[in-house]
Amino acid sequence: MKLTMYLTGLLLFLLILSPFVRCEEIQTIEARVDAIFAKRDNTGSPGCAVGVFREGQIIFAKGYGMANLELGIRNTPQNIFDLGSTSKQFTAFAIMLLAKDGKLSLDDDIRKYIPEIPNYGNLITIRNLLHHTSGLRDYCTLLDLAGFQNEDLATKNDALKVISKQKTLNFKPGDEYMYSNSGYFLLSVIVERVSGKLMRNFARERIFVPLGMIHTQYNDKHTRIIPGRATGYSEENEGYGISMSNWEQTGDGAVQTSVEDLFLWDRNFYDAKVGGPDLIAQMLIPGELNNGKNLDYAAGLMHGEFRGLKMVSHGGGWAGYRAELIRFPEQKFSVVCLCNLNSMDPSLLARKVAEVYLEDKMEPEPPGKIDDSNPIISLPLSELTKNTGSYYNSKNDSFWKVSVIEGKLIANGPGYEYTLLPVAPDTFRVEGAPATVTFVTSSSGKRPHLKVKISYEKEPRTFLPVETWTPTRSELEKMAGDYKSDELDSTLTLIHENGALLLKFRLFGETPLPLLPGLKESFIYKNITIVFDNNPKNRVEGFTLGTGRVKNIRFIKIH
Repeated sequence: MKLTMYLTGLLLFLLILSPFVRCEEIQTIEARVDAIFAKRDNTGSPGCAVGVFREGQIIFAKGYGMANLELGIRNTPQNIFDLGSTSKQFTAFAIMLLAKDGKLSLDDDIRKYIPEIPNYGNLITIRNLLHHTSGLRDYCTLLDLAGFQNEDLATKNDALKVISKQKTLNFKPGDEYMYSNSGYFLLSVIVERVSGKLMRNFARERIFVPLGMIHTQYNDKHTRIIPGRATGYSEENEGYGISMSNWEQTGDGAVQTSVEDLFLWDRNFYDAKVGGPDLIAQMLIPGELNNGKNLDYAAGLMHGEFRGLKMVSHGGGWAGYRAELIRFPEQKFSVVCLCNLNSMDPSLLARKVAEVYLEDKMEPEPPGKIDDSNPIISLPLSELTKNTGSYYNSKNDSFWKVSVIEGKLIANGPGYEYTLLPVAPDTFRVEGAPATVTFVTSSSGKRPHLKVKISYEKEPRTFLPVETWTPTRSELEKMAGDYKSDELDSTLTLIHENGALLLKFRLFGETPLPLLPGLKESFIYKNITIVFDNNPKNRVEGFTLGTGRVKNIRFIKIH
C-alpha cells in the first residue's frame, strides 16, 4: 500500500515538473538562437526576422534589430521583406500551375510566347529557363553594363529590350548550367501572356490568397506603398544608408512577404493544399544537361546537403535585402531568415539556427572547418608575399590578382576585392564572405596554386598560377579610346595615364578605375575581364567583355 502511494506521488510530481523542464529546455534553445543574432539586435542597427517551422507548426518566430531606423521601428515576424531571388520558387510554381491547366508545356519553345527573343539557331524551352540552362545572358548584369543603377527606374520593357538585343548566347541551351535572372524574368512574361493577367494578380489569385498569404505580393511598381515593409539598408563608412531599388521586373525577384506568410508557403510542400502532390513533386525534379548530368537546381529550388541532412533551399539578395528559406524535408523542419541589411548572410545564419534544433541528427562538423569563429593569426610579411601573384580558373574564366597592401593579403577576384585573413600559415578566411582560401605548394621553388572553398558548394574552385603580361606604352596608347556595344546601347572609355589603362564607365561612377593586366591582351577590374582583338595588323578595333553571368559582349572602337 505504501509502495503504491509512493509511486503515485512520484508520478504526480513528474507530471507537475514536466512542463517546467520542457519550458526550461525551450528557453535554452531560444537563448542560443538569440545569441546568433545578438550583434544586430539593438536599436542602432538593421537586422533580421527569423522563423522556425516543424511539422506544420511555427515553433519559433522573432525579430532582431530595426525595421526602420528613422522611425525607431523594430523588426518582427510580421514585417514585410523583399525576397530577392528566393522569389523564383513562386514564379516556377505559377508556370507549373499553367502547365497543369494545359495552357502550356514545359518543353515549349519560349519564342512561341516571346517572339522578341532572337532565333539563335537552337531551341530554348521553358524547362531551360526553369533550370538555368538556357544560355541567355543575365539581364541584371546587362542593365548594369548599360549604365542602370538601383536608384534608376528600370521597367519590364527595359529588361525585355536588352535581352532581345543580344546577338549570341553564353552557351548552347542545355550544355551548361549558369544562373541567369533573365530566365525567371521571361517566365514571368510567359505567365502574363498565357494567363492574360499581371504576374502580380495571377500569383495573388492562384497562390497567395488560396494559401492565406494575405500579406504577400509581387511588387511591380517602385512607388507602391507596402504596409509593414522593413526598409533596406547598406553599410557605409558613417554607419548605414537606405538601399532600395526602383527596378520593376518580376519573376526573378520582387516577392514581398513576411516570416509568418512564408510558413504557409512552406507548409504547402507537405499538405499540397494548392497545386496538389504531383505539382509539388514536379517542383523538386532536378534539371538535366544535354549530356545527361543531373543538376542540383530544380524549379526555383536548390537540392543540397548540410551536415548529412538532405536540404532544399534558395537564397536571395536585392538592394538592402537578404533572404534564405531552407527546408529539411525528412525532418519536416524549416528555417526562414529575412534581413534588411546588405552585409548580412542569411544562408549562414539559417544554417546556424538549424544546428541549434537538429544538431543531434546531424553528422559531426567536418575537421578543419573554417568560419568566423576561427581566430586570426599574425603572419610575417615574407609569408604573405610568397602567395602574391596572378591565378586563373579556366572552368569559370575567373582571374585573381593577389597582392600585399598595407600588411594585408588582398585578392582582386570575381565580384569584389577580398581581404584574406590568416587562420593558419597557408589558410585564409575571406572577410565578409562564406569562403576560405588555401594556398597549396606542390614542390619547392614553384608558386602555389590556390583553392577557394565556398561554404554552399561541394567542391573547391582551383586557381592555377599564371603570368600576366606587361603591355608597352605604345600598346596602351592604341587601346585608349571610346568603345560602343550595340547589344547594350552603351559606351565606355579607356584612358591611358601614367603607364596604366583606366576604365571610365557610368556603372562605377565618375572616377576612372585602374585595370589590372591579365593574360595576354586582357585586363581585369574585379569580375570584369576585357580581352582585346588579336589583330595581325597591330590595330585595335575592339574587344570582348565578360563578367560573371555574361560572356563575350562585343565592344567596337568608335574613336
